[in-house]
Amino acid sequence: MPTKGLNWSFITNQRIQQLKSQLRAKEERIVELETENAVLHLKLAECHGIIERSNSKTMQLCSLYNEEQHLRRNTYSNLTQIYQTVQKFKQELKDFQSFSYLLMRNFQHHYQDYLSQIVDAIQGAQMENENLQLLQARAIDLEQSLQEINGRYQVEKKKRKALHNNLVELRGNIRVHCRIRPLLPFDTESGDPAFQNRLISLSEKVVHATDDETVLVKCSRPGHPLFNKTFQFERVYNPLESQKIVFGDVCPLLTSLLDGYNVCIMTYGQTGSGKSYTMLGPHSESDPISSSEADQEMGIIPRAAGELFRLLSENQTVNPRVEVSVVEIYNNELFDLLAKDSSGIFGVKRDVITTKEGKSNVPLLIYELVKSPAEFMRLINKSLQLRVKHPTLVHADSSRSHLVVTITLTISVPFDSFADQQSSQNLSKEILCITPQKIMKGEKPSFFSRGLSPAPITLDPTEQQKQVQTKLQLVDLAGSECVGMSGVTGTALRETSFINRSLAALADVLGALSEHRGHIPYRNSKLTHLLQDSIGGDAKLLVMLCVSPCQKYLAETLQSLGFGSRARQVQRVQAKRRNLLVSSKSK
Repeated sequence: MPTKGLNWSFITNQRIQQLKSQLRAKEERIVELETENAVLHLKLAECHGIIERSNSKTMQLCSLYNEEQHLRRNTYSNLTQIYQTVQKFKQELKDFQSFSYLLMRNFQHHYQDYLSQIVDAIQGAQMENENLQLLQARAIDLEQSLQEINGRYQVEKKKRKALHNNLVELRGNIRVHCRIRPLLPFDTESGDPAFQNRLISLSEKVVHATDDETVLVKCSRPGHPLFNKTFQFERVYNPLESQKIVFGDVCPLLTSLLDGYNVCIMTYGQTGSGKSYTMLGPHSESDPISSSEADQEMGIIPRAAGELFRLLSENQTVNPRVEVSVVEIYNNELFDLLAKDSSGIFGVKRDVITTKEGKSNVPLLIYELVKSPAEFMRLINKSLQLRVKHPTLVHADSSRSHLVVTITLTISVPFDSFADQQSSQNLSKEILCITPQKIMKGEKPSFFSRGLSPAPITLDPTEQQKQVQTKLQLVDLAGSECVGMSGVTGTALRETSFINRSLAALADVLGALSEHRGHIPYRNSKLTHLLQDSIGGDAKLLVMLCVSPCQKYLAETLQSLGFGSRARQVQRVQAKRRNLLVSSKSK
């Protein structure tokens, strides 16, 4: 009995499960039918729409048919009028034919008279053509002469430029190049529509490169007549000239670096004038600077790194050692961007001192050894992440500090080549010291008496090579700016004050150097104190002025160009090779 009751319960549960599954199947079928019903309703609605559109089209066709009937009636009426007009034209054509016959007879009569006049004119034209051919032959001769003169002029121009560069180097002057950036979208941007027309006039291009050495500025002020100012520099780049062309004029300085000269390249200009673009190329926190040669927009710093290592690779005998330091001058304080503090944060404050020899030095400054352009750019990109930036109304990514990248190169050179170079420098100094009074008195310079060959140097037979250390400083200055135009307040206003004061100190130093004052105020700013050896020393110094071409920034542009003109007047000691460091004994 218990077994039968258990079987019955089991059968009942199975039946219930079957019924539940059938119920689910029915419910699913109901859902499918409801879905089909909805689809059919949609199709029915579509059919109603089609019927309504068909009725609408039928009404339109009926309307078009009625219009067609109306047009047929009008067309028949118009054809009748046209037929009458054609008949009238036929009559007028008959009258015109008779008139044409009379006109033709008159034309034949005048044709003979005009033909004789044409023959006379052709004979005169032939004579004029002969004269023109003679003039063309003369013009070809003149054009050839002009080409020859122009070729000679270009040759003489290159010679003059080479002599000028030699004179600049002998006199110790600062090389100044000027780059005019193109007009950019933010030159005409404004949130206030009331100033839009004014901005269009302010964005007018007023700075032009008339040639590769001259900048023309069209100066205009309300109530004053328009006048032009020109500025002369060693090289002027127009807005269309590429980064590659700019670096092409900078590249010879890297050869000088390997020859044993200290070199400094700095960019100067207002905020947003293209200094960082010229020095670094396009970059951001999310898009670091590329070191690939395929990148056409690379700036001077990545190109200089690639060129330096390329030159070193061509001469494996110099045993080069390349070290890099990166410092930032922010609010007149110097920070080592490659050094960590006790908490592991990069950017340690350092100080600038003057050594007993009168040279500037930064104690405890970190120098990183690099062996390729990629390693060098990794350090630069890491340092740029730490550089202080702040948006202003003039520039959305304005640098608020001066960046100084120093590459220290130590190479081994033969002692005899170094001695030859030193002798050549001494000879150049003697040439500069010759005065017209000495020549008129019949005095002979000392180098005439001993000849052009250097004096023999006693050399230890065991000394084969000497090590020479040179420095390349690449300086991206913060931009000068007008507080009213930049719209900065609070911390940014304090930053602007320090930036403008440091740039003013740089201008004061150049002014003191150009006027040959007894005291040069290098210590008025950490910037000038750090760059003391490059500005007033014997390094080869290139200042790259970056200016905006538009009217809105005319005052800042004139200030930058004036700074460059004053820098050209500075006469320093002649650039010379570095002193020997240590001997490298032969084995």
